[in-house]
Amino acid sequence: MKRRNRPAAAAVTFAVLGGLALVGTLAACGGGSPAGSDARTVTVYSADGLKGENGGGFYDKVFTGFEKKTGIKVRYVEGGSGEIVQRATREKTNPQADVLVTLPPFIQQADGKGLLAKYTPKNAEKTARAGRSPDGTWTPIVNNYVGFIYNKKHLAESPKTWEALLDKKFNGRLQYSTPGVAGDGTAVLIKAMHDFGGKEAAMEYLKKLQANNVGPASSTSKLAPKTDKGELLVANGDVQMNVAQSASMPNLGIWFPARSGGKPTSFALPYTAGLAHGAPHRENGRKLLDYLLSRQVQEQISETSGGFPARTDIKATDGNAARLAAIMQGVEIFTPDWADINRNLETYTEAWKSATGS
Repeated sequence: MKRRNRPAAAAVTFAVLGGLALVGTLAACGGGSPAGSDARTVTVYSADGLKGENGGGFYDKVFTGFEKKTGIKVRYVEGGSGEIVQRATREKTNPQADVLVTLPPFIQQADGKGLLAKYTPKNAEKTARAGRSPDGTWTPIVNNYVGFIYNKKHLAESPKTWEALLDKKFNGRLQYSTPGVAGDGTAVLIKAMHDFGGKEAAMEYLKKLQANNVGPASSTSKLAPKTDKGELLVANGDVQMNVAQSASMPNLGIWFPARSGGKPTSFALPYTAGLAHGAPHRENGRKLLDYLLSRQVQEQISETSGGFPARTDIKATDGNAARLAAIMQGVEIFTPDWADINRNLETYTEAWKSATGS
């Protein structure tokens, strides 16, 4: 799961609901709202990372713009990728969400559980074919890449390789979020299996790395403040989240582990959205999905979120875009076999638990 560090603000309230945070961003709809598609609300269940600090993030601006354009208010429920799917599954007989936003492979899980309805948003054909569902149940809205962070104050440069992380200087100063629970933690497992050439070799390495690992972490974003302060020297993350966090955490450096003698690698991990099956405000959900892929919104992504436009016909030119290009320079991008991961995720996470004793 990814959970960003957000200070409390007068315009934002928080309440824990079944393990997820309900964020009232635009005057959240009150109880007793009609469930019909004509109600002037839309409920979004989303993996965290796109809502900014002090109301200045991507979702903050997009939801405000959507309300001004349509008069539809957004009720926003935030959690980790796995939590989003779990909650929607519990509510399957009485759906509460209109739109689900989560990361691979959890969006595929949601689809497989029958949590998504077929709807192809306007401009979906302008996103990368490999990043969207072949049957129109989910579409990327913000592109992103898996990465790691290090403390630039305590380390003169990043460790460069996976093997370097086995050094004793990282004992108790290294942590990565939990595979199968956190989206970014699951990405660590996927990247390791790719870089080491398969499950067995990856598990052998991660078993060795466990000697330095602080322990389980359900929230990836909470690792960034610890790294910035120097409590950790290295942690996992993702480019979008860490670029956004570095505005208030100057000691964060972004890097991509390589095998010794190999190239640094990463893969796309986009925020991906779909219309919820049985959505109580179905038409409003469709309008929001259309809006998220509009040119107006896609042109804001780099500047407001630190991420990458999902539409391939839009090229960001702001200051963040140049920084993102520099970060990704020289990184080899691979495409995971998402169908295999979706089928075997439980097997892979159980193997990880067995190897690490977690």
